[in-house]
Amino acid sequence: MRRGPCIVENFPPFLFCGSEAAASWSAGFRAHVAEGGLKDLAVTFGEAHDFARAGKRVYFSLPTTWTGLTKGKRFEEHGAWSFVLEQDNNAWRIAGYGWGVTAYSETPR
Repeated sequence: MRRGPCIVENFPPFLFCGSEAAASWSAGFRAHVAEGGLKDLAVTFGEAHDFARAGKRVYFSLPTTWTGLTKGKRFEEHGAWSFVLEQDNNAWRIAGYGWGVTAYSETPR
């Protein structure tokens, strides 16, 4: 397994890799929330798609919908997370994921 995951996101610096990936992603997400004035975030997940396994790695995509407020406007963001998990003894760890927005809309509050 790599030394830490690789994460692709839609906020700077967009790519988070290595042993500090999770901490860097967390700091980037907090900055993204503050900059976008994001509040009341809620998430729903659809059924996983495109499940595949090769040895100790699995891949799947997870349809996701985020809702909440951005700078006082209601928003809805649809997208998919693509995950690669790697088996480490009896545990599964995230080796990497990528987030992709497929639709986004805002409406007045």
